[in-house]
Amino acid sequence: MSKTWWKILGSILVLYSTIGGLLIGVPRLAILNETIRNLYFHVPMWFAMITLFSISVFYSVMFLLRGKESYDIKAVESVNVGVVFSILGLITGSFWAKFTWGQFWSFDVKQNFSAIAILLYFAYLILRNAIDEEQKRAKISAIYNIFAFPMMVVLIMVLPRLSDSLHPGNGGNPGFNSYDLDSRMRAVLYPAFIGWSIIGFWIYTIRFRIRNIENKQQHN
Repeated sequence: MSKTWWKILGSILVLYSTIGGLLIGVPRLAILNETIRNLYFHVPMWFAMITLFSISVFYSVMFLLRGKESYDIKAVESVNVGVVFSILGLITGSFWAKFTWGQFWSFDVKQNFSAIAILLYFAYLILRNAIDEEQKRAKISAIYNIFAFPMMVVLIMVLPRLSDSLHPGNGGNPGFNSYDLDSRMRAVLYPAFIGWSIIGFWIYTIRFRIRNIENKQQHN
């Protein structure tokens, strides 16, 4: 039980936030209307992505310091799962944009920079596949990952705030916290942050264990 409580917690939080996100009342706002419920899914995807990319850069640093193969595997597997959440974040954001901005992709600065940030991590995965020698691949990809993470943060959190943007919280637009999140929404949104991050971490640990077993079989 001591090893599974957090998995149960994550599952309960995601189930709660999903059901609550669809059924609990939301503020009646112009343009957004019921689409504001997408906040419970769109933003937690990005939150989980950042959590996983943070784990990845931590293990990249640890690999460069100690050279353990397991650290390299943890770094790449957390990126693999983080990329999935980043794609889900883009998809949910695009559907939201369709209903509020009129089209799936309006080339808004936030959308563009988010896409570039994700491409940074696709490049990381491509780089790994392009190098055959294991130690060389691990070192080069670890260095790349360490530089990619702050670039990702700047692209999705800093630059959009300096430019005109339709996205809430960027380009002078007020963020949700300042004008329309009520206690009902916070009671669903915050558990969604935690729940989806736990589920992402859980998937990452499963992928790591599978890769670890495969590597041991190859070396035997």
